[in-house]
Amino acid sequence: MTGMWFDDAELGMRFDTARRTVTEADVVNFCGVSGDFHTLHTDAEAMRDSHFGERIAHGALILSMVTGLRGRLNIFGDSLLAFAEIRGWRFLRPVLIGDTIRAANEIVELRPTSKTDRGVMVQRVEVYNQHDVLVQEGEMVSLLKRAVPA
Repeated sequence: MTGMWFDDAELGMRFDTARRTVTEADVVNFCGVSGDFHTLHTDAEAMRDSHFGERIAHGALILSMVTGLRGRLNIFGDSLLAFAEIRGWRFLRPVLIGDTIRAANEIVELRPTSKTDRGVMVQRVEVYNQHDVLVQEGEMVSLLKRAVPA
């Protein structure tokens, strides 16, 4: 079995993801998958005159990319049972096509469950662009296996 188990995790542990550039193809594909073809994402002319000055990526697209970037860390590997919840997620700044994002993660809560073979881990997640500007933030809750049930 690979990965960090619930019993190995400690409050304050931090994990930083790799970076990923948001492309035109990402936005177009997300439009198709989500059905969200809003002008914010699809009309360059209208957005040129907006307060953004250009099209922006879907907030939910960036959130989805963050889940993928976090998964690529492979820190929890076989120990991850479920991605259980997103708490208090906020979209703070727009992400533009061509921006590069990354996520900083910190374990802020650990608690065993009533089932002795698992525990709940809460990570604070902050998403930054290439200028180190915070663009999204919130908490992600996961259910992890325990190495040795209590």
